[in-house]
Amino acid sequence: MPLWRRSPAAVRALDGRDRDKALAVCSIDPVGSVVAAVQAERLGERGPSGTEMLGIFGADPYRPEALCWAGANLVPVQVRESHLDDLVEHVRRRGRRCSSVVGPAEEVLPLWERLSPVWSRPREIRPDQPSMVIDHAPVTVSDPAVRLATLEDVEAIVPASVAMFTEEVGYDPTTVGGAYAARVAELALNGRTYVRIEDTGDGPEVIFKADVGALALGVAQIQGVWVHPEHRGRGLGTRGMATVIEDVRARLAPTVSLYVNSFNAAALATYDRVGFRRVGTYATILF
Repeated sequence: MPLWRRSPAAVRALDGRDRDKALAVCSIDPVGSVVAAVQAERLGERGPSGTEMLGIFGADPYRPEALCWAGANLVPVQVRESHLDDLVEHVRRRGRRCSSVVGPAEEVLPLWERLSPVWSRPREIRPDQPSMVIDHAPVTVSDPAVRLATLEDVEAIVPASVAMFTEEVGYDPTTVGGAYAARVAELALNGRTYVRIEDTGDGPEVIFKADVGALALGVAQIQGVWVHPEHRGRGLGTRGMATVIEDVRARLAPTVSLYVNSFNAAALATYDRVGFRRVGTYATILF
């Protein structure tokens, strides 16, 4: 049997005419698909070169059964076993351009099993990342010192964000160009970054931060949560997240989500205390 056996599904890049159909696929699981849903909402707009929203079609050639966002990350949405042959063949032909494959574990891990023979070895595989949500008020007190970041805060936020990323992923993201710092500034300027900043005597220093990294379909996914190492163990993460949840639910979306590594016991305990509940499992393949 050939390695790249054809299945009944077909794969093609979607455009603005497919926007509503793509969003309908994302709406099946708004929490699991929120990152891809952001891109589905932008179909028809001019995007970065080399990125595409892939539709995977079955019996109906006009209505996709599943999606896959192919950009800085590869993000499957509602991808099932019957879709994998055609999706993998398409992705294999375009080559690996992403820094990670991320999404619900039941979709990411089978996809990676098919891609692993033809893609480079990943730096790390994280197969068990609890996906958590809260759709009610936090059950702990908030921190009045946590607030939305402003333009004046960006200079202090960038090193804190770099420290968070390096601790979480394992390398300094600014060594591969200026896109990371630009993204940090974009989130802050768009009212999507929360900070607690204190003056340490040498200037302002970020003590707590969190970003709304993705926002679509009534779901806000929190990313980049970080507490300065010298201030951990004081409950700042718990109270800070309570503030974030209160404001996000009032201003942006009724459901707040995030995913976290299963080995990060401190973070899991923080989210439990705030009132998050587990609704699924993410997986990430890091390159």
